[in-house]
Amino acid sequence: MADSFGLSIRKMLNVTMNLGASDLGIDLGTANTLVCVPGKGVVLMEPSVVAVRANSNPPIVPLNGRAVGYEAKKMIERTPESIKAIRPLKDGVIADFQITEIMLRYFIRKVQKRSWGVRPRMVVSVPSGITAVEEKAVRNSAVNAGARRVHTVAEPKAGAIGAGIRISEPIGVMVIDIGGGTSEVAVLSLGEVVTLESLPIAGDEMDEAIISYVREMYGLEIGHRTAEAVKISIASAYPLEEEVSYEIRGKDIAAGLPRRLQISSAEIREAIHDPVYKIIDAAKSCLDRTPPELASDLLDTGITLLGGGAMIPGLRELISEETGLTVQVAEDPIKAVARGTAILLEKLDEYEDVLEAD
Repeated sequence: MADSFGLSIRKMLNVTMNLGASDLGIDLGTANTLVCVPGKGVVLMEPSVVAVRANSNPPIVPLNGRAVGYEAKKMIERTPESIKAIRPLKDGVIADFQITEIMLRYFIRKVQKRSWGVRPRMVVSVPSGITAVEEKAVRNSAVNAGARRVHTVAEPKAGAIGAGIRISEPIGVMVIDIGGGTSEVAVLSLGEVVTLESLPIAGDEMDEAIISYVREMYGLEIGHRTAEAVKISIASAYPLEEEVSYEIRGKDIAAGLPRRLQISSAEIREAIHDPVYKIIDAAKSCLDRTPPELASDLLDTGITLLGGGAMIPGLRELISEETGLTVQVAEDPIKAVARGTAILLEKLDEYEDVLEAD
């Protein structure tokens, strides 16, 4: 089961196509950026990482266009001091405007190789909890990267639409979107977010928890890429029918020398216990603040899980056990928000009230 989770993630991370497009839906995530074209689906999915050279202008590393996305991610924690592989988004919002524009421009050009000069309309997903200033920064970055017109949409709304949920009805629906930098729990009705819990605890926090666990239990220092690989390969939120193990390699803290060890899925489950339960506590808090009529609807509609974190084995069962509600995982949950942005582009008139315009 854990192996299938890792295989699915790796399969999804190989979804880059060179297609022309006039309109683009973009899920601008802390960990990955996805670009979706109406009628064609997700045409690009790459890590939100850019390699930069210190004290240079322009700052991007001149590696024949290979310093963004996958190639840049390979450099994380493996670069000399003169080069840094950075993630320009933190906790779902832009931390570095210039680098974000460089990254967006690169991805847009990559999917529009046959459409030079086209300035597309864009729908860009943003966390529900961002400020007006942060939201304006997202729109400005998209415009500077080549957009003709930009709409933004809250991630829970886009994710619910991408999961096939009709959010415009006067019925309560609940989604939990577990991304790289943030998790968002929302109850929606009539196209609006009624109750929301947004917290900076998601996949990155789980990676940090694994790093801390391995350091404290084994005296072994590992990097974020190794921690992420462990999470993808053997993480689980509920006991597995058959526990599995994974070989990790790092640096012995005491000796300062390379060392390897085997770690079990049960240990990784223990390592990520706190971030997982913080997400569950956020879901309970959101439910507690939901009006009773909408809360009663959830007995029928249940909870839908979105984002890469939704694919952790056992998480669906654990959340169902803790909340007493039916929990389902959206089809291709890591792509749900991006699919939603494309649907919004196709039906701008229908979803006009859902979107924010520039």
